[in-house]
Amino acid sequence: MKILVTGAAGFIGFHTVRRLAERGDEIVGFDNINDYYAVELKHARLAESGIGDAASLPGHTLVQSSLYPNYRFVRADLGDKAFVDSLFAAEKFDTVIHLAAQAGVRYSIENPYAYVQSNVVGFLNILEACRHFPVRHLVYASSSSIYGLNEKVPYSEADMTDRPVSLYAATKKSDELMAHAYSKLYGIPVTGLRFFTVYGPWGRPDMSPSLFLGAILEGRPIRVFNHGNMFRDFTYIDDIVTGVCAVVSVPPAANGYGVAAAVYNIGNSESVALKDFIGAIEKAAGRGAVKEFTEMQPGDVFRTYADTSALERDFGYKPSTALQDGIDRFCEWYKDYHSRS
Repeated sequence: MKILVTGAAGFIGFHTVRRLAERGDEIVGFDNINDYYAVELKHARLAESGIGDAASLPGHTLVQSSLYPNYRFVRADLGDKAFVDSLFAAEKFDTVIHLAAQAGVRYSIENPYAYVQSNVVGFLNILEACRHFPVRHLVYASSSSIYGLNEKVPYSEADMTDRPVSLYAATKKSDELMAHAYSKLYGIPVTGLRFFTVYGPWGRPDMSPSLFLGAILEGRPIRVFNHGNMFRDFTYIDDIVTGVCAVVSVPPAANGYGVAAAVYNIGNSESVALKDFIGAIEKAAGRGAVKEFTEMQPGDVFRTYADTSALERDFGYKPSTALQDGIDRFCEWYKDYHSRS
């Protein structure tokens, strides 16, 4: 299967590319390598995938991986519709896994236009390319954040998702609606995956595992929002990628309305207290954290908790990584990566 993976230098995209390449699919990775967080980490991820000297990559040029003969990468922006169309026309993809997005709930309050440009306009360009250069299946990243002010837990795919508390969540809901419309209008099979808090090796430096562990190791205080009274469905990266790779091979069938569109929660199906999560990092680090308790931040939600029964029913999805095991692996990677950088 020939697959385009957008966001290939990102956290989930990087791991997805490697899993797909190792199972034998032909992969084209796509990423603009923006500077929302340190590009050095993105360059290092690409190097781990055999895309060397990432800092000097030419734009709009497919670069062959030195590790995977079935993987090529291109640095480009999804906002460049002409290039996106030309890539689809030339490569004739079977499947698209769209993971590229402007991430970060709190950052969306400071830089709203970046989110609309990347998460809405960029996704529209992918949909249009899938329309004009048909693919068998489009899998795209949604988010647990779309559940917003919904207080019922665990979150089910049938729950209300029209009360977002951040622009980031609103753009992800928009993606789901656009995908549904394009499936109805143009017969594109689409599957949205609502990711719940993903963590693990090569994770983003702006997310809590890296922020907490870095501060603990350096003896700096950590900020504990809502005085620690928060819960998250933390999901280890390997479990996430297993789910993505299972879904990608099975396009949804059209329903009675002629719409081949599915949406699934993908998480660990366990809501963990923030204090317990911090405790797992303290244990892995071998030292305690200095905590500064603060109020809830704008755009945050009190709890996330995934009902993954639909994904289990349809694909046999069953996350298997215990929190402490995942945190231990993350901590091991973190120490090794920062000792080399």
